[in-house]
Order: sequence, then C-alpha cells, then structure tokens
Amino acid sequence: QVALVESGGGSVQAGGSLRLSCAASGRTFSSLMMGWFRQAPGKEREFVASVTRINTYYADSVKGRITISREYAKNTVYLQMNSLKPEDTAVYYCAATTDWTLPKASARYPYWGQGTQVTVSS
Repeated sequence: QVALVESGGGSVQAGGSLRLSCAASGRTFSSLMMGWFRQAPGKEREFVASVTRINTYYADSVKGRITISREYAKNTVYLQMNSLKPEDTAVYYCAATTDWTLPKASARYPYWGQGTQVTVSS
C-alpha cells in the first residue's frame, strides 16, 4: 500500500506560479512511477505529467509551462506550474503505480492522493 499526501494548492492570478508537492510512503520510492492528474468541474480526470527514474511525460496542454520532478531523499514528487491559465483551474491529484507501461493512463495508477485545489483567476 502506498500513501500519498499532497500540498501546495491555492489561488493565483493568470500568469502566476504554484508548486504542488506529493509525499509518498509505504513503498520504495524509486520503484514508483509518479503522476499528476487533474479534474475540472464537469470534466473527466485528465493526465498532466508523470515521471519515472528515467523519463518524464507531459500532456500537450502543459508542455513548456509545467515541470514534474522528484526528490528521492524526501520521497516527494513536485509539480512546478508557471504561466498559469484559468483553464488550469482544477483539483490536482497525485498518483503512483509500479506499472510503468502506460504513464498517461489514470486506470494504471492504483494509489491516489486526496487532491488539492488550484484556482487561476483571469
């Protein structure tokens, strides 16, 4: 079992920045692929970014604005979000999996955090 605790959400104006954090416990951190997904009101949950020991993956809509990284000493994954837009407003979820085959597929992630709200105003 893997426990994920997110932090760092909040409200920001368009063009601003936020950094989300997700601390993982319960399994060897290096064995996990870590991902971030988001869900806006009335929309389905969508992939944002994911990271393994080797690769990073991004949704086209966030490339160049959002960076995912992980700090092994702290068992933590980060999502640095810059140049935020109102359409980035959503609940952001951290997820983890030991199955690295489909990094953008939410169904492949069995472990999820509680979510953190990000609101971007115009």
